Amino acid sequence: MKIASWNVNSLNVRLPHVEQWCGEARPDVLALQETKLEDAKFPVAALEAAGYHSAFSGQKTYNGVAILAREPIADVQHGIDGFEDPQRRILTATVGDVRIVNLYVVNGQAVGSEKYAYKLDWLARVTAFLGEELRRHPRMVVLGDFNIAPDDRDVHDPAAWHEQILCSTPEREALRRMLDLGFVDSFRLFHDDAGHFSWWDYRQAAFRRDLGLRIDLMLVSEALRGRCRAAAIDRTPRTWERASDHTPVTVELDDGR
Repeated sequence: MKIASWNVNSLNVRLPHVEQWCGEARPDVLALQETKLEDAKFPVAALEAAGYHSAFSGQKTYNGVAILAREPIADVQHGIDGFEDPQRRILTATVGDVRIVNLYVVNGQAVGSEKYAYKLDWLARVTAFLGEELRRHPRMVVLGDFNIAPDDRDVHDPAAWHEQILCSTPEREALRRMLDLGFVDSFRLFHDDAGHFSWWDYRQAAFRRDLGLRIDLMLVSEALRGRCRAAAIDRTPRTWERASDHTPVTVELDDGR
């Protein structure tokens, strides 16, 4: 089972990229973030033609998450019960025997800002939700654009980014609390070194200069850890014309039999 995550930064713009990449990479599940589409405009038919069922939660212009899968998608949950948030950032569903939680984590704008405080509160609420979900669904993958670089290996210039947004200690501690529920960063099961990135700013020729961050993560529960066979970052779509500033990340699981 190949599971992927990709912040497409507008599905309306990047739908041809999604179709091309799905045709080449053949993921069984693809979680999308920043679809930036109202649900009525989601390209259900085009994705069906590409071989994917879809579940989605969107809004105009901002945010938006979706899960695409070759198998039927079951038990879909939009957002978190009891957390009234107009921003469409959380989508949960079951594909096969795996519970998928797709997150588009709040950016936070700047350390110390109101949006930063909102980010930390949002992460705390999501962590509580994941703890409950994990008790019901031990085979779980939590994935998406986390807007947090887990440690300095995931940053092209740790000194420049020290205690800045996406790299601050409170954000990293919030991510650690999530992992401590019983998850592992699947990429680090296979790649221990620095210099692997999934996002590059559009400015300053950042991709050409490889000035990136690894902020797109695939967290697998301990029940799935032994089924992990590979994890990767596919830089190729970032080279395409009109590319998203993010590129797909993947994890591959044995089927469990």
